[in-house]
Amino acid sequence: MSIRLERLTKVHRAPGLRTVVANHISAEFPDRAVVALLGRNGAGKTSLLQMIAGTMRPTSGVVHRAGTLSWPVGFRGGFHGDLSGAQNLRFVARTYGVPTASLIEFVADFAAIGAHLHQPVRNYSAGMRARLAFGLSMAIRFDTYLVDEVTGVGDAAFRARSEALFLDRLKHSGAIVVSHQLPLLRRICTAGAVLEGGQLHWHGNVEEAINHHREVMQPVWRASA
Repeated sequence: MSIRLERLTKVHRAPGLRTVVANHISAEFPDRAVVALLGRNGAGKTSLLQMIAGTMRPTSGVVHRAGTLSWPVGFRGGFHGDLSGAQNLRFVARTYGVPTASLIEFVADFAAIGAHLHQPVRNYSAGMRARLAFGLSMAIRFDTYLVDEVTGVGDAAFRARSEALFLDRLKHSGAIVVSHQLPLLRRICTAGAVLEGGQLHWHGNVEEAINHHREVMQPVWRASA
């Protein structure tokens, strides 16, 4: 067992608004399982990933973690805009205690942004940020990857390279994957969970989770028809 949620609760509050995204959730994510995390927009999937990662504090409850855990992998990498891509990579390498030269070499080869690697990140296009962020995410080996729409940006060739690299990492790691791309989830996930109304519904089969998700979404689709 790599991740266990114990009565996890999260309430977002704003003036005149109270939103419960997790309501006393208790669940276990088996070691090396690749789990699709499904739910409607606003259900709280990103908040749940951030609580599992430790970057968001729950209102109450505990997340028990074993092994190494990635930050939420996505394309909105938290880079410092005034620093170059290479300088950002050096900072992450020092933070995680990995060899700086090999990390920069790996990301430079994957991202293929050339001389832009040594220019301020604030000047990057969205595509270049995407390449840098994903390359960095895969450059460090983790026992469990947390993934938030990781292949949602970039051209077809970049998405194919990203998926192939991610699948290679999953040979020795588990993952919790948030994505609206159901074909992708079918290809890479072994199980699924649906977040709805503050509750997490576990399915040992990803197809069962997708069917549950579709049932949840039917009222939304009908309302928009």
